[in-house]
Amino acid sequence: MDQDEILLDTEERMDKAVHVLQGQLQGIRTGRATPGLVDSIRVDYYGSPTPLKQMANVSVPEPQQILIRPFDAQMVGEISKAIQASNIGLAPNSDGRVVRLNIPPLSTERRRQLVSRVKELAEEARVSIRNIRRDANKHADQSEKDKVMGEDERDNTKTDVQDLTKKFEGKVNSIANAKEKDVMDD
Repeated sequence: MDQDEILLDTEERMDKAVHVLQGQLQGIRTGRATPGLVDSIRVDYYGSPTPLKQMANVSVPEPQQILIRPFDAQMVGEISKAIQASNIGLAPNSDGRVVRLNIPPLSTERRRQLVSRVKELAEEARVSIRNIRRDANKHADQSEKDKVMGEDERDNTKTDVQDLTKKFEGKVNSIANAKEKDVMDD
């Protein structure tokens, strides 16, 4: 691999790590209702686990309520079961046609637990970014051994990879700090 390939691959993989973190943080509850709270729920749809958003409209009619309107009205019971089986801590209310989830206000203790979870997810993302840096540095070393690049080019590549690492760790930190603030401020 030459220098450009290594840097492009590294940047793409680090960007994916940041996107994974953002997706995971969407499912963490703040005091407000968001459709992201139920995105990870899978419902048994005629024998196959199907993401909730593929079988129902998920909306937020009020700041403290999520409304789930299934495309197939017979699936209301299955959706309720899936929500209860998930670990989001919400009790579904259904009237036969729609499922409502009322979002209670968060206690201070629960907020602290959520903040610690945000910190864990951010640390996992930072570890992932550091692993990507390690792989990129290995590729640079291997390319130098294979005579694809010289020592100076290898060292420049490693410096650029380190700069990318700092950039993406900064993104992770700012995303995590924003989510922590969001969880604590509501």
